[in-house]
Amino acid sequence: MIHDDDIALARRLADAAGQAIRPYYRAAFAMETKADASPVTQADRAAEAAIRAILEAERPHDGIIGEEYGSVREGAERVWVLDPIDGTRSFIAGRPIFGTLIALLEGGQPMLGVIDQPITRERWIGAHGRVTTLNEGPVRTRACRSLADAHLATTGPGYFPGDAKAAFDRVATLARDVLWGGDCYNYALLAAGHLDLVIEAGLQLYDLAALVPVVEGAGGLMRDWKGNALTADSDGKVIAAGDAALVNEALLHLSSS
Repeated sequence: MIHDDDIALARRLADAAGQAIRPYYRAAFAMETKADASPVTQADRAAEAAIRAILEAERPHDGIIGEEYGSVREGAERVWVLDPIDGTRSFIAGRPIFGTLIALLEGGQPMLGVIDQPITRERWIGAHGRVTTLNEGPVRTRACRSLADAHLATTGPGYFPGDAKAAFDRVATLARDVLWGGDCYNYALLAAGHLDLVIEAGLQLYDLAALVPVVEGAGGLMRDWKGNALTADSDGKVIAAGDAALVNEALLHLSSS
């Protein structure tokens, strides 16, 4: 169960990450390429280190799973899942459509999520049983029951491994339009009623855990490509819709041969 002090802590974690990130934005910084060919910057590492320092001091029994510094106590009942900069390529290019992702899992279920854009200072917070907020005000997804009317977004065609791209294309050809780029920011825009559908594959737990409470607390629905709820064991193929009715139509085409 999520309590007010969990949400207050999540806000402070996002504050700390933003303070670490902003000095590097559109500035000179060191950058490396990781083993999976994805980039990592000083800002990624500084932000995650800032978050972890607070958690170790205030929640020493909780687990932590982070993109940059790995896992500790991941078998704990409560586990914080961190992606300090989701959308590092956008950050490197000076595009303010990346975000810090902070999630709290209980028993492997995403129960609290934060999507924080530290440059535009937009912060979405979703918690199980509560309405999602954007900068403290409630937000709702919009009604869209048909793919023919849907604005569909995804990060990029190169993020669909194997035959997943062909499955995505079956949906995309039926959508009203397709927008490329955006990473976690797409899910935030969906929660605020500006997009209708996001479909992606190849996500890690730290990419998706924070998104679920944000989307579903705004009235949307997130599932894997088989229609199952997302958990710590999900395979990284996700669909998010502002209107739950849209999920079934999209899943039909994702699974067809």
